Amino acid sequence: MKDRSPRVLSIVLAALFCGTPVVSWAQASLGTAQSFAVLGGSTVTNTGSSVLTGDLGVGPGSAITGFPPGTATGTIHAADAVALQAQDDVATQYGAIASAACSADLTGQNLGGKTLTSGVYCFSSAAQLTGTLTLNAQGNSAATFLFKMGSTLTTATGSSVVLINGGNPCGVAWQVGTSATLGTTTSFLGNLIALSSITLNTGANISGRALARNGAVTLDTNNVSFASCGSNAPSVPTLATWAMIALSGLLALAGFAALRSRQSQIGQHSRL
Repeated sequence: MKDRSPRVLSIVLAALFCGTPVVSWAQASLGTAQSFAVLGGSTVTNTGSSVLTGDLGVGPGSAITGFPPGTATGTIHAADAVALQAQDDVATQYGAIASAACSADLTGQNLGGKTLTSGVYCFSSAAQLTGTLTLNAQGNSAATFLFKMGSTLTTATGSSVVLINGGNPCGVAWQVGTSATLGTTTSFLGNLIALSSITLNTGANISGRALARNGAVTLDTNNVSFASCGSNAPSVPTLATWAMIALSGLLALAGFAALRSRQSQIGQHSRL
């Protein structure tokens, strides 16, 4: 009788390798930065009647101007311990996203007109959005969409990011290698985390957060709110979790290779 155990074990190991990243998506958070709608590194400057639903902060810089006429429903933190800790937590999340393995390389492609499912989408340099980007959660409330840019992110006037079939706006994250600029009246989704600066042109709105690590956040009659995210927004793994994912994958591949070798030896023995 033919021994089927190697094949069964191979299937189990392959399932482990493929399933581990999916289970591990919801392992990290923004930490104390989660309460911030806008957080700048050097300054936060506002023109017009911007409305921020959440905390407003800056650190290590201390300048916040334009509030009022802008308003924030939460607390304003200027270079205090809360803002500095939030920046540390943003740096951790930024690093976690940067360490995520790419599921697709979209370098040189415009995000406008695309429909994407949950995954990690990478640009080795700049990313551009002109028109509408549709994110299909496929009925999964914990669907996660990560976008990694080597340099800038720019959206054209009137562009939008739309989430369909469930999902959560804060399950979308943008890791921008330099600066992000949202064009006039852009409707944007997700946690926008830029290494340098973030500029929201007139009427650009974010369902999520604007978090600049080192530079300024510049606002002009904008709405920024994470209220639609609720209290159970999905998030990305920590660096330690990515290491465990990689180790699990390597172990699964090693086991698969060993089983294939064993199968080959059994086959050779049977032919003798």
